[in-house]
Amino acid sequence: MKTRLDGMGALVTGGARGIGAAIAEALTANGARVAVADIDGAGAAAMAARLEGGIGCAMDVRETADVQRAVAATLSAFGRIDILVNNAGVNTLAYRVDIDAFPESEWHRITGVDLDGVYQVSRHVVPQMRAQGGGRIVNIASVVGLVPLRLQSAFAAAKAGVINLTKAMALELGPAGIRVNGIAPGSVLTEVTRQLFYAEDGSFHAKVARLMQHIPLGRPGTPQEIANAALFLASDDSACVHGHILTVDGGWTAGFML
Repeated sequence: MKTRLDGMGALVTGGARGIGAAIAEALTANGARVAVADIDGAGAAAMAARLEGGIGCAMDVRETADVQRAVAATLSAFGRIDILVNNAGVNTLAYRVDIDAFPESEWHRITGVDLDGVYQVSRHVVPQMRAQGGGRIVNIASVVGLVPLRLQSAFAAAKAGVINLTKAMALELGPAGIRVNGIAPGSVLTEVTRQLFYAEDGSFHAKVARLMQHIPLGRPGTPQEIANAALFLASDDSACVHGHILTVDGGWTAGFML
């Protein structure tokens, strides 16, 4: 996908690898200058080095001081933040258990990154967008926030929160010229999911066939396909799209496959 983002400054959280890295590359390829923020500071720096005009920032989205430093670094480098992509997220593999057995510490870790992190980063970027007369925010949610999966209560709750937070932000920020939308990916073939699900010795390889039965297109998405959706929502091509959650899931949430 090609569009024009010339002169725009962008901040992508969780941008060191996977979906975040694909989004950072897509924004750069279309003219934006991108700050890659990630809890893995070395990974963020390495990713930024691959981007023309990019910068890397070490940032834990749960830590106010980290967020403030990353926002300040982005503004120092680019002078403005036109695009914010709240992509940083985690889930759990160690605790796929019923809610009464789900550790409190793990609940707070997941909701702290996946939901509270969106709030933390947004509240520090929005004043700059207001001051410059507008901006675009893209929040990465999940189909699990629309249709919960078993044994993932914290992730389902956090991503459902991101979906309604996106809509609430749209109501509040639209009058300031700040468009806010979300993306709900389904199964995406990142390096992590490749190793867990699709490698012959992957921990969840036995579940792949059943998973594909629930996806009408019969395959997982790719990071580039999520990046294309983010690029659309960050561009003027979606000028009247606001408060929308775009599912990119191969039809997973369209209905039950018998």
